[in-house]
Amino acid sequence: MLQDLKKFLMRGNVVDLAVAVVIGAAFGLVVSSFVDNIINPIIAAIFGEPDISQVAAITLRESAEGDAVLRIGAFLQQVLDFVIIGTALFFVVQSFQKLQERRANQEVPAEETPTPTDEALLLSEIRDLLKSQAS
Repeated sequence: MLQDLKKFLMRGNVVDLAVAVVIGAAFGLVVSSFVDNIINPIIAAIFGEPDISQVAAITLRESAEGDAVLRIGAFLQQVLDFVIIGTALFFVVQSFQKLQERRANQEVPAEETPTPTDEALLLSEIRDLLKSQAS
């Protein structure tokens, strides 16, 4: 059972997925920082609110149990985060697809094998001679 678990975890798809989740989480933090530190101060300067989530907050009903507040700005902030992440991912995927197309068309060599040095050629000739003498 442990062998099967090890085989499952070491498959390329699982490792790739784990890397994607970690990178996605880190990218989400970058976007949140961008919104908090760049977009929100601009919103504060325009609307006079500390951040976009406070813009268009409408109290529908006040009560002792709690207020019913319609938070349009908070929704808009989540939409803004989504648009930023989606745009960045679009450009990453487009770049990857273009690279794949170029590789398929032989415009970009996948990985070139280095040409052997003179010493390596000489050593391989010596090896071949020794093999032929041993036979």
